[in-house]
Amino acid sequence: MLTSDPSAARRVAFVLLTDLLEQFTATVAGWQAAEGPEEVSFPQLQEAIIRFQDPAEADSIVKIQKQIDETKDVLHNTIDNLLARGEKLDRLVERSDELSMQSKMFYRQARKTNSCCVIA
Repeated sequence: MLTSDPSAARRVAFVLLTDLLEQFTATVAGWQAAEGPEEVSFPQLQEAIIRFQDPAEADSIVKIQKQIDETKDVLHNTIDNLLARGEKLDRLVERSDELSMQSKMFYRQARKTNSCCVIA
């Protein structure tokens, strides 16, 4: 019998049971002839329970899913940063165009103003 937290993945519980069953049948010889639980020693049970406390360490699918989720979060942050940079670049281009127009107007105005004055 196995009990687990409701938030734990069912797959991890089944992986634990399958793993323990395989280890038990491979390491404990003559377990079918035992008359009570005291006669059979299986120390790997405690190790497995400790190991399976973290589902990502116990089940490779859960571990891979966790890595995928982390990668997805990093990609979302990167895309958000790129969009922010794009907006900043657009604003910079707009300001550059405005400054260019202002400098042309200043040049024209300066030429017009200086044309009336002749220095001899």
